[in-house]
Amino acid sequence: MKKAAFVILASVFLVGCTGTQKGATIGGVAGAALGGIIGYQSGHGAEGALIGGGVGAAGGALTGDAMENENK
Repeated sequence: MKKAAFVILASVFLVGCTGTQKGATIGGVAGAALGGIIGYQSGHGAEGALIGGGVGAAGGALTGDAMENENK
């Protein structure tokens, strides 16, 4: 139930976002998840999640911005 509520809430927040904002959000979440998993394996889960989230958000924002500019 909590998972379904989270998905609905997240999709509501992303409806009015630009491509850059959506890319940053999706990239940040994915990066944090992957960074956390990789960091956990080396004993540094929190640091991995923070670094992965930052890198993912930056990469997602750049990708979203490029896609937005391509569509103009």
